[in-house]
Amino acid sequence: MKNKILFVVALLFGLMFLNAGLDKFFHYMPMPEDMPEEMQKTFAAYMQIGWLLPLVGVVEIVGGLLVIIPRTRALGALVILPVMVGIVLANTTGDTSGLPLVAVMSAILVWIMVENREKYAPLFK
Repeated sequence: MKNKILFVVALLFGLMFLNAGLDKFFHYMPMPEDMPEEMQKTFAAYMQIGWLLPLVGVVEIVGGLLVIIPRTRALGALVILPVMVGIVLANTTGDTSGLPLVAVMSAILVWIMVENREKYAPLFK
């Protein structure tokens, strides 16, 4: 039962990152209209660095796909970890309205990593 729940949660987690990564290329999700000025400046800076958003988009797409596949889930969690750290930092230093969702996403990532801890053991030897 636990494996089925983890699969569904990892599937939704991976699809969210896949969606976010695809949006970096196709811009189909509208930007929130009530975004604070500081966050607008931050996103404008990201847009000025032409290679940053496509790089993050590729990492989100690849990581999301890897998390969805049970065999590669541990690798996908490692790929998504730096992006998730950036998301946490952006939501704690800027607009904090997204913190509940970020907390849930972080908890899912930690759960995936804890469930795959034996696969990470060789990294620490």
